Amino acid sequence: MISDLAVPNLFVAQAGQLVLPVVLPLLAAFLMQPLARVSTALARGLGPLVLILCAWITAQLWIQLGDAPFTLAIGGFAPPLGILFYADGIALLFALAVPVFALLFWPGSESGGGAGADSRPGSDQADRDQAARRDALVLLLVAATTGLALSGDLFNLYVFYELAAVASFGLVALSGTGRAQVATFRYLMISAFGSVLALAGIAILYMQTGTLNLGQLAQLAPETLNNPIGSAAFALMLIGFGVKAELFPVNTWVPEVYAGAPARVSALLAGLVSKLAVLVIVRLLVLIFPQPEAAQMLLVLGVLGVLTGEFAAWRAKDFPRMLAFSSIGQLGIVFVAFSIGGEIGLLAGLAVALHHLIVKSALFGLAVRWNGSLEALAGAARTSPLGAALFVLFALSLVGVPPLPGFWAKLTVIVGLAERGTPLDITALMSILLVTAVEASYLFRVAIRLYQDNPDPVARHARRDLGVSALLGAVLVAATLGLRPVADVLGAGAAQLGDRAGYIETVFPSHVAGKD
Repeated sequence: MISDLAVPNLFVAQAGQLVLPVVLPLLAAFLMQPLARVSTALARGLGPLVLILCAWITAQLWIQLGDAPFTLAIGGFAPPLGILFYADGIALLFALAVPVFALLFWPGSESGGGAGADSRPGSDQADRDQAARRDALVLLLVAATTGLALSGDLFNLYVFYELAAVASFGLVALSGTGRAQVATFRYLMISAFGSVLALAGIAILYMQTGTLNLGQLAQLAPETLNNPIGSAAFALMLIGFGVKAELFPVNTWVPEVYAGAPARVSALLAGLVSKLAVLVIVRLLVLIFPQPEAAQMLLVLGVLGVLTGEFAAWRAKDFPRMLAFSSIGQLGIVFVAFSIGGEIGLLAGLAVALHHLIVKSALFGLAVRWNGSLEALAGAARTSPLGAALFVLFALSLVGVPPLPGFWAKLTVIVGLAERGTPLDITALMSILLVTAVEASYLFRVAIRLYQDNPDPVARHARRDLGVSALLGAVLVAATLGLRPVADVLGAGAAQLGDRAGYIETVFPSHVAGKD
């Protein structure tokens, strides 16, 4: 069912395409290995083709949507029954980012020659089988994360979250090294613990309200969940879904996984998957738990993530670990921003999250070649001058040097904290200023090392990886030059994301709910 009130100018058949960005990669994932045994070329082309098609469908829906959110009840079961997809500007933005970034970081040989070099009989077939498994897992991850962006009920959010976890475990373990397998086991254990907590929180909500539909939960929350039981449910789901969002204290898997996994997989996990987990938490905060206690919980854990992540990054001795710890710190700032509440908090959170999506993904793209110790990066600018220049650009934006987008995003967070002015907010503000100095110290230390003299620098970047990072650098520069329209789009998205009444009205239109 599609709400006529929400989308008067959108045909049912057009809105029905909303399921395709989830269904197509899911179907292609299951077809990947059988197809690879028939034709390696077809199997290699299937994944990118599906991703391009998903991006095109989502972009078309976003253009047609305009300012009107809409719902799709799959199978024709009206809410709160059945599977509900909810699409607004922010949901479609992240649903579009999923296939785009998956295409940019589509996996392949990262060794520049090591992969597939085994000359033993049958090694070519083994390599093809592993490539098919890897591509299938990426498509599975795409389907799951797109579902996280669009799902309108907690049951499906949990299912897609678990599906994303399974795909992530497989992608990390596929490198076959002992280091990656140990990291995968640790990731699996922490994720399983988080899943149990999230499921317990969902069970509490269902026992209290009798529903898992987000729109109906938003209607019932003020009367049934504004109490200690509701706060306990939020705490359980916050920690549970926070595993993928790199939330303190369930983020200890991050450095081992990001350092042990292929850099392109790390780019997807750090840049993309973490943001979809954050979006789930924000939906819960806005729709079901708008009370101050929930925001304070998010603020405290965010501050702890900022401090632990950035100080650990300052001590890191190799490039991927430094990026991993830095990612924890940046996600902490995202949580601090969303805890502010109101339109300014949502705007700040979206700005920091999207900035991190672009910058951290690009930096992990550079880590495909720069995957060793920081000392080994001495003189890397000699073999990869563009890579070094891009690192400096991204570092300046992460630190918050004006007029780059990172400055405006961080400034919005600081202004929002200062306006509220509670002791906890001022503590968070001072923590962000402190870790900004720490962040500048370790990032500029790496930048200086890149330009040192070294007769034997690291190998140059492959054209593809350097091209992806350069493309994301161009997006960052374009956002700097077009700051006003970008801010307007984010402002409109923040207003829509925080419109709790609008969400309820879209899911349960007044004329459907029982008007005579």
